[in-house]
Amino acid sequence: MEKFTTLVSRAVPLAIEDIDTDQIIPARFLKATTREGFGDNLFRDWRYLPGDVPNPDFVLNDATYTGAILVAGKNFGMGSSREHAAWALYDYGFRVVISSFFADIFRGNSLNNGLLPLQVDDDFLRKLLHAIQANPELELTVDLEAQTLTVPAMNTEVSFEIDPYKKTCLLNGFDDIDYLLSKADTIKKYEEQRPIAVR
Repeated sequence: MEKFTTLVSRAVPLAIEDIDTDQIIPARFLKATTREGFGDNLFRDWRYLPGDVPNPDFVLNDATYTGAILVAGKNFGMGSSREHAAWALYDYGFRVVISSFFADIFRGNSLNNGLLPLQVDDDFLRKLLHAIQANPELELTVDLEAQTLTVPAMNTEVSFEIDPYKKTCLLNGFDDIDYLLSKADTIKKYEEQRPIAVR
């Protein structure tokens, strides 16, 4: 995975609540077993009208909004446990999803795949969505080390929570196996100093 330290980016507002994983990546696109290509079908049923015509009313088809941060409504990632939802968001180019609530399994899948689910309170989320819609060029700064989200134009900085282990993995670009490999010397030293079991 890519290391995640600090991200400065514009944001895409998706002011819809209760977005489930079947809306993020419909089940008919889950046949592939590698992570590549899922971004093409992110929010497929919202992005396209019948005949594969781009829906001009959907935000991902609006060139006004760009960036590596998706700001979504409350309760994001509910539904099935498909890891493909995180794959699709990451493959499309998002590195952060901001919401006021995330489904637990989606949160875990995201953190395991280099995507940061950043939770804020309902009031701040409403203000942030409004600010982005009013000024599409609004920049956000996500500092993972400090665990802060800063919006200079709003003169606002908020803190967010993250599991310390997952924070370490994101900062170093580790998945779970990479993390264990990074501790190989420590594990070896521990094993060497253990007394040999008597059989």
